[in-house]
Amino acid sequence: MNREKAWVTVRDSFWFLPALYGAISIVMVALTSALDVWVVPKIQESLPRIFFAEKSVAQTLYGSLITSILTMTTISFSTIMVVLTTYTTQFSPRTLQDFMKSRVTQHVLGVYSFGFVFALINLLLLGSDDSQGLLSPFLTVVVSIVCLACFIIFIHHSSRFVQVNNLIGKIRTDTSSVIAKTFQDKDFTESVEWDEEVVRDWKQGEPSTIVAGESGYLQGLQIEGLLSFAKQHNLLLEANFQMGSYIEKGMPVFYYWQVEGGTDDVDDGGCMGYLLIGNERTDIQDIEFSIQKLVEIAVKAISPSINDPHTAVNCINRIGSLLTELAHVHQPIRYYADDEEQLRLIIEPKEYRDYIYKSFYQIRIYGKKDLTVMNGVLEALYKISIVHGDKIQSDVWRFGQYIIDSVETDELNDLDYERFYQQAKKLADVCDERLSLSPL
Repeated sequence: MNREKAWVTVRDSFWFLPALYGAISIVMVALTSALDVWVVPKIQESLPRIFFAEKSVAQTLYGSLITSILTMTTISFSTIMVVLTTYTTQFSPRTLQDFMKSRVTQHVLGVYSFGFVFALINLLLLGSDDSQGLLSPFLTVVVSIVCLACFIIFIHHSSRFVQVNNLIGKIRTDTSSVIAKTFQDKDFTESVEWDEEVVRDWKQGEPSTIVAGESGYLQGLQIEGLLSFAKQHNLLLEANFQMGSYIEKGMPVFYYWQVEGGTDDVDDGGCMGYLLIGNERTDIQDIEFSIQKLVEIAVKAISPSINDPHTAVNCINRIGSLLTELAHVHQPIRYYADDEEQLRLIIEPKEYRDYIYKSFYQIRIYGKKDLTVMNGVLEALYKISIVHGDKIQSDVWRFGQYIIDSVETDELNDLDYERFYQQAKKLADVCDERLSLSPL
């Protein structure tokens, strides 16, 4: 298992941080017990009595604190279930992972685990001799106060997380990070174009295939590792997938061509080790999936059961901001070369127009009867165009026409038609295109 796959497994494991805190608490119990046995008898007379407690008092204290910490843990788990139910019914099932992988959520439960294990083991280690004062009860009280503070933080965190505007803002921030990371400078060569003659020279004869050994979504791709693998075996790899694609077991994942002097034995497993395949899509490298979360919140908001078009418009505005950021850095990178500038990997890129379509087409299907939503989409497209000029205007205008044509303008009231026409006219003017609609 490669490092990134191990990281995803650990990150998405709800037990990891609580288990880590529990292990740390065992170490802390050993240290405090050592202090009680070897250090406390020497310093007991020189420190205030408030730091020490008799074993009979400690036993009562431990029992009360264990019960209290368990109560806070139970309430916290109940709160988690409420949040998850709210996310599923009102937002999107895909947003569950945002709350579950939140470090605040996992650290709080980790602190509870620490406090419970710390108090429980100290209770078990109590002896029957009451003559000696103990430092561990005082430390347990400190740990309990920390647990209480974390409980308050968790309630505040959960109440903010369940607010749709905060959730939308967090998804937008996380997606911005994914965009920046995806198109940052790399240690290897990547290019939009390559000498076609070189590509033809490589692709001589029938290609061999590398097939998938498991089914699932492509969650991540280690391009640098694939380039090293291809260089080692003197291959040209051509991918049969895009980020976020669902891969069936046994399907061709790579086609490859090998030149003379290459290693005859190509290890399929070695190549597939650089692909991260899992049961669900994640936002590690998948920009489209990150935007899809906002799309699903918007679609859910305009459904008859919720009927909240302003939340949908909020999502549309954030999607427009993300598409604007993406337009600044997006390049349809198709070719990847090793450190010797030798072409090694070809991957079909996602075009910018694909991101526009995936961002708004579902909103168009379910919101075409709501002018608030349609005007919001046109305004987002207008802002993308006015920021980037000729670079992406053709793609934006093509999709803008798709939105405009979806609205049945013949059924609109004059006031509704006028607002829709004004928004469509703004988009047409900034794209320097002719609008098919006529003014009143």
